[in-house]
Amino acid sequence: MSASSLAPAVSSPFTRAVVNAMRKLYPESLADKSFDNTGLLLEAPFNPERRQKNSVLLTVDLTKAVADEAIERRDSIIIAYHPIIFRGLKSLTLQDPQQQSLLRLAQEGISVYSPHTAVDAVPGGMADWLCDIVTGAVTGQSTSSGKNEEIPSRSYSNPIYPQLKGNNSRSTVVIPHTRSTIHPSPAPVPEGFESAGMGRMVTFASPQLLASLIDRIGRAAGNPAAISVAVPQSASVDSMQISTVGVCPGSGAGVLMKGPVLPDLLLTGELSHHDALAAIERGSAVIALFHSNTERGYLHDVLQQKLTDALREELRAQADTIEGDEAFSVDVSERDRDPYGIAIRQT
Repeated sequence: MSASSLAPAVSSPFTRAVVNAMRKLYPESLADKSFDNTGLLLEAPFNPERRQKNSVLLTVDLTKAVADEAIERRDSIIIAYHPIIFRGLKSLTLQDPQQQSLLRLAQEGISVYSPHTAVDAVPGGMADWLCDIVTGAVTGQSTSSGKNEEIPSRSYSNPIYPQLKGNNSRSTVVIPHTRSTIHPSPAPVPEGFESAGMGRMVTFASPQLLASLIDRIGRAAGNPAAISVAVPQSASVDSMQISTVGVCPGSGAGVLMKGPVLPDLLLTGELSHHDALAAIERGSAVIALFHSNTERGYLHDVLQQKLTDALREELRAQADTIEGDEAFSVDVSERDRDPYGIAIRQT
């Protein structure tokens, strides 16, 4: 029996550095623990005789395809925004496809960390990224002038599964607005995260045409083949004016529909039929981009660079314990996608 087989089981030093960096960027205490399951969900034992690469794979969902990708790449750790372990497990077997992925990753020495709602809550997190989209700070094909656009776009490309790569493009002219946190995180919050909480409210200095906002959101979201929009039956997309926008990544009903007054526009990934109906009956409009299509672009636009910078500092601090010197990479999965696509009728 080799000496390494008798050593205590620990994760790799690089994996521990990634986890430390993520916890500093997105403190786990800010996650909504009433339902969420965040943190290090799978800690794979480190085998120095079969060393993984000093690399991180970012994904929204940890599917079999993404697990295959990480194994092929020989990553050390996957950062999966959505937790693959959401409820308590009574067993881990190869019969369940998701559990099979976890077992295969553990066998290969690949750990899994999930930040989920901590990313939603932090200042500069996913909710603020959506605010940047709706206010024109993050743009796609063109920038906005800050005025109502009288002729909104009506044409979109037709990808079956739009791959939101992010665009890393910042507008030089941002629509004047203020923003606030809808549900502030309960005290105490970590120093530097005082404005943390779930959801954001954007209040424009002057009303914006809903049609212009749809065009702006479509460009920044990668020009999806279609955008789901709900408006009151007494209104129209071309005439409706929007002064306030409530944004929430993922499924937004629990964040955006609390309270006596709704924002003029609810921007989120999904609302149930009944929640959308309740919103338009109260005079609001809804834009639903599909659940993870309100999340995936953040990995490209923000998280990849944030984690790269934080990890570089973490590795410098632990230079005496981590092999591989400064060489590491943080990449976004090429196989991650929303489970829903859009089938376009062909004429």
